[in-house]
Amino acid sequence: MIFGSDNQAGASDKVLASITEAYRGSAHDAYGADSITAAGAAAVCEALDTDAEVFFVSSGTAANMLALSAMVDPWGGVVCHHQAHILLDESTGPALFTGGAAVLPVPEREVRLTPAQLDDMITRLPSDAPHNVKAQAFSLTQANECGQVYSVDEIRALNETAKSHGLSVHMDGARFANAVAALDVHPSELTWKAGVDVLCLGASKNGAVAAEAIVFFDSTLAKDFEYRMKRTGHLTSKARLYGAQFSAWLDSDHWLELGRNANEMANTLRSTIGELDGVRLAWDCQSNETFVVFDKALFASLLDAGVSMYDWYPNAMPPSGELAEDEQLARMVTSFATTGDDIHAFAECVAAHR
Repeated sequence: MIFGSDNQAGASDKVLASITEAYRGSAHDAYGADSITAAGAAAVCEALDTDAEVFFVSSGTAANMLALSAMVDPWGGVVCHHQAHILLDESTGPALFTGGAAVLPVPEREVRLTPAQLDDMITRLPSDAPHNVKAQAFSLTQANECGQVYSVDEIRALNETAKSHGLSVHMDGARFANAVAALDVHPSELTWKAGVDVLCLGASKNGAVAAEAIVFFDSTLAKDFEYRMKRTGHLTSKARLYGAQFSAWLDSDHWLELGRNANEMANTLRSTIGELDGVRLAWDCQSNETFVVFDKALFASLLDAGVSMYDWYPNAMPPSGELAEDEQLARMVTSFATTGDDIHAFAECVAAHR
């Protein structure tokens, strides 16, 4: 009953086979200038239907931090949702990698951003140079940290708002495959065609092993990026690990097949939760993340019984859904490897501990 994170899942057989094959022999270059890595980068460009500068790293945090370091100055700021991973779950990485830039959360306690909220936030920032932080980038997560999937029109409107204030746009795509699968649109429509300048495309949560791509649609932002990777310890030896995985992951829409299973299992989980006592959905979700309100005693019992799930930030709850004293907000995540049997076992466990 593993619902703590899609990071807990293993890797798809197809991706694992690609790793094995990549390391049967030697490569002419150890640091990414090899044919396997080049093929992986080409596969990313083909999937997104554009030419782009593509770099590979081993973690989503490294991808986000390195991308932002190319987008903002040390005196700059990155505007984001109040639950954004770069704000809450990447320590002081943004300040470290950018040399001091601030992360500026939109304060409204809602599970998704609107252009009006974004515009209001940027407009209200003080602008008495050089005394104040200068907002230079907007970071949007797709699918976001509250299980929300932004439509093409929503992304375009948010990005147009950001760019009207002179901000470049970063997309945290740790669960981008889940968003594309949920919307059933071409990934280009959600990225460069909608105004995204840099996409951090995550494969690790969706069937790969420590494989993330930083995709620069605006190639001017990628100037000297290899130096940024080297000086931060992210120029990986035997780097064909990444290219091999991305080639297999993207081949024949395998990534979307994996994402669809995670989403479908999340829908099944949400339907099941709707029939259980002592458990309720915190808000509607469209991706593979589900947010659940438990009776605190039941939540503790389920953890003791071996259900893997995380208690979650109480301030993620929108104002219309405040928690009672005896309630616990939790996050449950399904993955490409989740099955109906896993969800059935969870339901039986809830029934046994009521």
